[in-house]
Amino acid sequence: MNYLSILVALPVVGALIVGGLRSATDKLIKQIGLGTALASALVALSMALQFDPNSSSTLQFVEKYDWIPAFGVSFSLGVDGIALVLIVLAAILVPVVMLAGWNEAEGHRGSVRQYVVLTLLTYSMMIDVFAATDVFLFYVFFEAILIPMYFLIGRFGGQRATYAAVKFLLYSLVGGLLMLASLVGLWVVSREQLGAGTFDWETLTTLNIDGGVQNWLFLGFFIAFAIKAPLFPFHTWLPDAAGEATPGNATLLVGVLDKIGTFGMLRYCLPLFPLASAYFTPVVIVLSLVGIIYGALLAIGQSDLKRLIAYTSVSHFGFIALGIFAFTTQGQSGATLYMVNHGFSTAALFLVAGYLMSRRGSRFIEDFGGVAKVAPVLAGTFFLAGLSSLALPGMSSFISEFLVLQGTFTRYPVPAIIATTGIVLAALYILLMIQRTMTGEPTAEVAEKVGEITFREKIAIAPVIAIIIVTGFLPQPLLNIINPAVDRVMTAVTATDPVASEGVSK
Repeated sequence: MNYLSILVALPVVGALIVGGLRSATDKLIKQIGLGTALASALVALSMALQFDPNSSSTLQFVEKYDWIPAFGVSFSLGVDGIALVLIVLAAILVPVVMLAGWNEAEGHRGSVRQYVVLTLLTYSMMIDVFAATDVFLFYVFFEAILIPMYFLIGRFGGQRATYAAVKFLLYSLVGGLLMLASLVGLWVVSREQLGAGTFDWETLTTLNIDGGVQNWLFLGFFIAFAIKAPLFPFHTWLPDAAGEATPGNATLLVGVLDKIGTFGMLRYCLPLFPLASAYFTPVVIVLSLVGIIYGALLAIGQSDLKRLIAYTSVSHFGFIALGIFAFTTQGQSGATLYMVNHGFSTAALFLVAGYLMSRRGSRFIEDFGGVAKVAPVLAGTFFLAGLSSLALPGMSSFISEFLVLQGTFTRYPVPAIIATTGIVLAALYILLMIQRTMTGEPTAEVAEKVGEITFREKIAIAPVIAIIIVTGFLPQPLLNIINPAVDRVMTAVTATDPVASEGVSK
């Protein structure tokens, strides 16, 4: 069964149906969009159940079709454990976002039809990016996914949405141009060594590229991924984009799209340019540490709920990049698991913050207070989301952060110790946010406007909260999928663990 082709095609078919039903009501359009996303989620979960973590094959569910043979370009899809868990993340979050944000497209410049079509197209391109095994195909969708997200931010966002959307697009396009230059260079190198140029990922990993050439090619890919991630100092577009986007779009942007950057580091930077990856490791570690602390400090000082959550993600992505470039099994397994767990914890924060903002009519923390007394279930859900974000033991993010720090410490003890300050700062920005919004006596406006969470909102957020708790206690099934792919990355970069990795990651 061609699972990946179905996953790519389903959202596109749904978008075409929605676009073609010109007389359909907004309710029917949303129902078709949600139904399409749910059907795709079932396909993704079915594929995950068929995945064999013990397979000797690097990639599974492989599909390959000629596209531009003259340049060695094919429409090639396949997944390893790293790609699979990110595809499942996207497959779960898209229907959750559609249900949670059932009415968030209303009252904006764009129509409900446009919102659903753009969301489904974004979803399809997410699958393409994570599943592409042709580097040129990856690049095409790496760039193409900017277009629907640009319109989702610009047409459905806040007062400064156009500015935020343009900033997001320009930053990403600059990174894309740098990647394109490296992509051309990589093709030239493959032609010189193989006699014919190719963009096939597995073939490219076998090339013997000179160290100096690797450095330049690596930089083109890495900067593009660092912008997308976003890694300090390439992060400045994120607070504006996430702050102006609707809560649902902010969830997709930070929870899924930004993972393309850190996924790209693991999938492309390390295996294709192992010498350059090792050469630039000290720089990446420094940037990661600065991002961890800088993002956390800025989060503490925020008065805007969505910008606060965005800055926490700058800190979290510092942890992910640190784990990747620690070059240990535990660090990279933890970083991959962190991508998944951060996606769900950030989704919980953004979506519950959206529930709050839609009731109060404000996104500023000072306009809340005492919510726990008027909406205890809503407050409790927000509290659980916050605890996951600060990596409380028993929550999904804890094991990710623990593995990253443990894996980093075995090779780089000083950076690992510095990174632990991010844990303390995370407790500050999350607990202060909860204290300022949930505790105390409710103001007259909060008492009047903030009601309890609805049945639809409960259904939407329930699977996210359940995943956060269940994977907090049972991370091993995910790690069993992730670890073989990480082992192959470690082999590709000829890295070995400083100490035996027989702990929780194995």
